[in-house]
Amino acid sequence: MSKASKTIKVEQIGSPIRREHTQRETLIGLRLNRIGRVAELPDTPAVRGMVSKVAHLVRVLDNK
Repeated sequence: MSKASKTIKVEQIGSPIRREHTQRETLIGLRLNRIGRVAELPDTPAVRGMVSKVAHLVRVLDNK
């Protein structure tokens, strides 16, 4: 299994209303902009950093 095939599923569980603008932009970068939306993203350090920046607004569903 190569590194490129590893993905993570991330679900938005919190609202970006009344959050800093950078947190809203991070959610958009993660292809999340509505509560309940799920995105399957590559498991890279950049994506992990973005998820940790908005950890209070998202939930990681599973690791493959």
